[in-house]
Amino acid sequence: MVRTGSVAGPTLAVVARAAGVSVPTASKVVNGREDVAPETRRRVMEALDRLGYVRRPRFDAVRPPGLVDLVVQSLESSWSGAVLRGVEEAAHDAGLEVVVSAGGTARPPAGRGERGWLDKLSARGSSGVLLHLAGLSPSQYAWLEQQRIPFVLIDPLLEPPPGAVSVGAADWHGGVIATEHLLALGHERVAVIAGHRRRTCGGARVAGYRSALAAAGLRHRPEYLRHGGYDEAAAHRRMLELLDLPEPPTAVFACSDRMALGAIGAAAGRGLSVPDDISVVGFGDLPEARWAAPALTTVRLPLAEMAATALRLLVRMMAGEQPEGTRTELSTRLVVRASTGPAQDGGGTGPAQDGRGTGPAQDGRGTGPA
Repeated sequence: MVRTGSVAGPTLAVVARAAGVSVPTASKVVNGREDVAPETRRRVMEALDRLGYVRRPRFDAVRPPGLVDLVVQSLESSWSGAVLRGVEEAAHDAGLEVVVSAGGTARPPAGRGERGWLDKLSARGSSGVLLHLAGLSPSQYAWLEQQRIPFVLIDPLLEPPPGAVSVGAADWHGGVIATEHLLALGHERVAVIAGHRRRTCGGARVAGYRSALAAAGLRHRPEYLRHGGYDEAAAHRRMLELLDLPEPPTAVFACSDRMALGAIGAAAGRGLSVPDDISVVGFGDLPEARWAAPALTTVRLPLAEMAATALRLLVRMMAGEQPEGTRTELSTRLVVRASTGPAQDGGGTGPAQDGRGTGPAQDGRGTGPA
């Protein structure tokens, strides 16, 4: 378990004294009031930055207590690292402490003496919880409701129960822009390696892929749909199956970066070059996507932003507010790197003859909506 929080900084009175102004004037600058002279505002802002003053948000409702929990599937994954960064930044701004724990093997309390993370939430007086897990059981959701602990789900893989508040990404749109990118490069035989059949995010990404094909007037070919379960080794096997088809694809959209890396490895094992012989797009934009060879074209999943948004929603719920809706979606965008390139003449997947096929942009800039 990791505990993180911020140390109390200087008071507004200290900032005002350093800037040579009154406390009310310093307060006006902090709160964005416009009735302050530019030179005075400059002095106050410099003092704020120099002294490390923490600007805390104003709450119109009850001031929230200072401790929340973040429960992630694993503390070792790149996904959890991005979530933790987003939560830490938002918690610092809100003046909250966050207790971080791994709940991948969690189960609801079942007997005397059993102390899982669900029990510990209540024991340490947490006022809210953020959940970035593969899924919760109905009994776990019921336990949170019974304890009256506000919670927000971050990027839930399964459909949340009615009324549960969640923050996710525009997965359908991500599937659309990934497929459109490949179609724009001249690929007509585009396959998809999906995640789990039951997980909503993967289903939305595949639905976006199918929508883009339909908009381009192309038929979805059932043999081009394979499920890799978000596992790199499984995606490697699925890619080999695709390459063994009588008419193999010239491009593959993998619904996660790890599956995309598995697909690239399978192609390399067959002596194929990415992107000269076959193009590959991932989903997520994990650090591994930038380090891969070739660097991976992918759809950026804004995990840190999603986590920060979830924390801010949780703060409002802790203060007694009710969110306007139960689902908040952040936009996805395409990041073009070196793993995609134009379709070869004839659309084959044999070894390239002329070395063509580098992607249109290799600097990591997104080409989709921000």
